[in-house]
Amino acid sequence: MELAGALPLAELAVAFASLPVFPLFDTAYFIVSVLYLKYEPGAVEMSRRSPFASWLCAMLHCFGSYILADLLLGEAPIHYFSNNSSVILATAVWYLIFFCPMNLFYKCVSFLPLKLIFVAMKEVVRVRKIAAGVHHAHHQYHHGWFIMMATGWVKGSGVALLSNLEQLLRGVWKPETNEILHMSFPTKASLYGTVLFTLQQTRWLPVSEANLIFFFTMFMIICKVFMTATHSHASPFAPVESCLCPVFFGSVSSGHTSHHHDHHGASQEASHAPPPPAKSKEELNEGTRKRKAKKAE
Repeated sequence: MELAGALPLAELAVAFASLPVFPLFDTAYFIVSVLYLKYEPGAVEMSRRSPFASWLCAMLHCFGSYILADLLLGEAPIHYFSNNSSVILATAVWYLIFFCPMNLFYKCVSFLPLKLIFVAMKEVVRVRKIAAGVHHAHHQYHHGWFIMMATGWVKGSGVALLSNLEQLLRGVWKPETNEILHMSFPTKASLYGTVLFTLQQTRWLPVSEANLIFFFTMFMIICKVFMTATHSHASPFAPVESCLCPVFFGSVSSGHTSHHHDHHGASQEASHAPPPPAKSKEELNEGTRKRKAKKAE
């Protein structure tokens, strides 16, 4: 208790929340975002074949959350592109990652210890964007809880939610990879985080915004750095969801399971069906005589 009281956590949280994200943290955000684009199959070939399409995809990765949030709030979707400094910085990162001689820049930023630092810095920007989205929506819709949550959510995970549009720009169409159907950890964390920030904004959560930003950022940094370092795709929310979801939303229906089992059993029976009976010697001789008669004709 004495140690906890000696630590100026409130002052630390306020100082952390007031840290400017441009240009240092924004640069890290752009680097990680464009790195994920380069990891996509065919992204490098597309950059050589159509640099403009590659640049558009990179801009979606960097600014997709702002575009989607502006659409939700009835603002111009290209409003954020008036920020020339951010667009030029993101463009420079895209060019260096894709076209730097001998891939020197890509090799440096993808070096794991350095990449982990960039990943941690990106989560700082993500949480700030969630808080800013909720705060922005609260000014326009004071009692619109769901609007606040929707805006904060897309601010934190808009890039993933626009993944199908980005795939179209790359000439790929995979609707089964829709982020709504298969939420990744950042998308789920952004959803849970925006609920917390909405409760805080509407005074239902007795925590200051600075403290919430600080602790939620630490949570995101720890999870994302660990998942990146271990190349893990397992969600930290999975154990809790596996316990709560069957209680509140039910489990897979038995009818669906039995239906699947019936189809599976039928396919097994078809695959293990007995072979047709062998033809007798008389039938084989009759077939031979018919073939000889056709040849003679």
